[in-house]
Amino acid sequence: MKNNDLLDLTDKQLRENLSEERISFSRLRLSHAVTPLENPMKIRVAKKKIARIQTELRKRLLSQLAK
Repeated sequence: MKNNDLLDLTDKQLRENLSEERISFSRLRLSHAVTPLENPMKIRVAKKKIARIQTELRKRLLSQLAK
C-alpha cells in the first residue's frame, strides 16, 4: 500500500488495516522461525507497511491537536 492510498482511508480504516498488518506480521515471524520463508523480504515489507500506517495515524492526530 502506497502513502497516497493511505491518505484516502479514514482513521477507522487505518486502524483496521494496522491491526490486520500486525497480525500478518506476527504470523510471518512465527512461520519464519519454524521454517525459513521463501522470500524473507516479506517481513521487511510488512514492517514498513505498519510503519507507514502508524505514521499517517500520528500525523492526523497531531494535526487535530494543533487545531
